[in-house]
Amino acid sequence: MDTPAAPTPTSHFFTSLRTRLHYLDWGNPSAPPLILVHGGFDHARSWDWTARALCRDYHVMAVDLRGHGDSGWSSDGSYMMSSFVYDLAQMVDMIGSETVTIVAHSLGGSISLRYAGLYPERVAKLVAIEGLGLSPARLRERAEEAVVDKWREWIDLRRTILRKPGRRLATIEAAVERMRARNDHLSVEQALHLTIHGTNRNEDGSYGWKFDPCLRGWAPDMGADEELPHFWSRITCPVLLCLGADSWASNPVQDGRAAHFQDARLVEFANAGHWLHHDRFDGFIAELRAFL
Repeated sequence: MDTPAAPTPTSHFFTSLRTRLHYLDWGNPSAPPLILVHGGFDHARSWDWTARALCRDYHVMAVDLRGHGDSGWSSDGSYMMSSFVYDLAQMVDMIGSETVTIVAHSLGGSISLRYAGLYPERVAKLVAIEGLGLSPARLRERAEEAVVDKWREWIDLRRTILRKPGRRLATIEAAVERMRARNDHLSVEQALHLTIHGTNRNEDGSYGWKFDPCLRGWAPDMGADEELPHFWSRITCPVLLCLGADSWASNPVQDGRAAHFQDARLVEFANAGHWLHHDRFDGFIAELRAFL
């Protein structure tokens, strides 16, 4: 998979909960709208390969979640699931179409699945790449953890983040290496593209990631994964669940979560991790096109 070339998107902004949010528009406005929603600590340009593959058939738009990419940061460093879902609802309403198709990864999948459960009539089809949250086993483990301890750990982590300067990388090459360390399936070309669009240049010449450091360590009341089946069961559109065979994520068919959906199918990708849309791009696009 080479670094994406033309066509290129245009940048646009909208306001949600007093926050300026950025999204990319890949043109073709007369086609059915399709929204791409990235995962945590990522950005809209991570979808460039997917957007290029789909923009002839769809009006593709890729959003930067609040606190990510070129979107604004929360003034108090707070990132609640309700705010992310509100932002997506604002974007769908702004588009103005009766229905939209959504392709989402990780955190973006969790947001989109909640939205589709809240407004099932607005979503035509939904693809969730490892966006189901914690596995049932992990939820049981977390339920045994003391609530007070979780709150104290979050406060301590937040104080640590706010008291120290953001992580700085001396060169773009160092940033690329850190990107590849996070996902060893990435080629150098992929990692370079993701890094260029995911960093800012500091005054001293170093590089820093665009995402808000306060995104590290979700607040204890950010959004309960235990509630997710209530959203899933309300989704009426077809859902494609994607899983990387080498990922840490749990198989939703085997652990029972897929049974909460009215119309869902799982596709597992061999030789792929959590970012399977990068790791197995050709296979992912083939499954995506067939589903859409």
